[in-house]
Amino acid sequence: MISESKPYDFLLVGSGLFASVFAHEMNKKGKKCLVLERRNHLGGNVHNQTIDGIITHQYGAHIFHTNSLEIWNYVNQFVTFSNYKHQVKLFINQKLYSFPINHHTLKEWFKTQDLEQALSIFNEQRQPKNHYSNLEEMGISELGPTIFNHFIKEYTEKQWGKPCHELPSSILSRIPIRNNENEYYFEDEFQGIPIGGYNLLIEQLLKGVETKLNIDFLENRLFWEQQAQHIVFTGCIDELFDYQFGKLEYRSLKFETQRIEQAVFQAHSVVNYPSKQYDFTRIIEHKHFHPTELNHTIITKEYPQEYVKNTEAYYPIVDHKNKAIYQQYKDLAANSAYIFGGRLAEFKYYDMHQVIASALNKVKQFEQQMS
Repeated sequence: MISESKPYDFLLVGSGLFASVFAHEMNKKGKKCLVLERRNHLGGNVHNQTIDGIITHQYGAHIFHTNSLEIWNYVNQFVTFSNYKHQVKLFINQKLYSFPINHHTLKEWFKTQDLEQALSIFNEQRQPKNHYSNLEEMGISELGPTIFNHFIKEYTEKQWGKPCHELPSSILSRIPIRNNENEYYFEDEFQGIPIGGYNLLIEQLLKGVETKLNIDFLENRLFWEQQAQHIVFTGCIDELFDYQFGKLEYRSLKFETQRIEQAVFQAHSVVNYPSKQYDFTRIIEHKHFHPTELNHTIITKEYPQEYVKNTEAYYPIVDHKNKAIYQQYKDLAANSAYIFGGRLAEFKYYDMHQVIASALNKVKQFEQQMS
């Protein structure tokens, strides 16, 4: 029963996938929800913007992929997915190379069509170990110095703003390395992009849910806390707790989007530029995600940058220092009445399917606690 002083069951801070899924599930159960979004649109980082007839991924490429039939069935009840499969190329020394690193990559890089010869050269350069103290040590050992230095090192240092020897080796574990000829970026059984864009998915998830845009919850926190029985928080956890244990580190991005007066700019949706001679890390051509017959195209260059307040926090820097700081906030959160979820609130790198699974699990946990 909702008290007169608190007109909502749930107030959700943010409107990304975690909050949207949580709100959807609670709305289905007859709970009254209010979603507050700091930006001028719903959907968080999966938001699409249509520019000159082309659907663009406003905050970087988002490709849905999962091996979970449960999660795949869940999202497909709201939208229809294309059969898009993601491919990425690396632009190095004026040539394109297949990425993730696979047998094609090795033959291209070592300039031979003989796979055995390419593998022999590759293995001669490698010295794998059981334990690595940092990303650079792991990269040189697992890939050899030439591939690591050209394919990984400079791109990673641009992306994270730190030298590789100061970064955890776990970052490299997110970079697929294949012992086959599979050139697709993801190997998950289910892959695709919503036909018509992710906005349709968010609209369906939040159908019947009250939403407010351009509202910063933390600017009037005491007021908003009086509006709901429960608060679901998906923002930066250190900011919520007034940075009392110090600031967590994130990386941000700047996007430069432009119209090009030709039908196709590049042959693939994403081309990475590892070298530091380029300030940006990659160029996205959105037409490959949502094909059209138009004679112009839209591209976006991504520039990694330091996260400062009033910019967007995209990637938590999960190194030893930040893990220790986050653990203190996590302990505070455990004793809070708030519900925490998502990449920023949990200081964790999540893919979209993982965010959805986390939201569904939090719904179950909440119901168990209340029963």
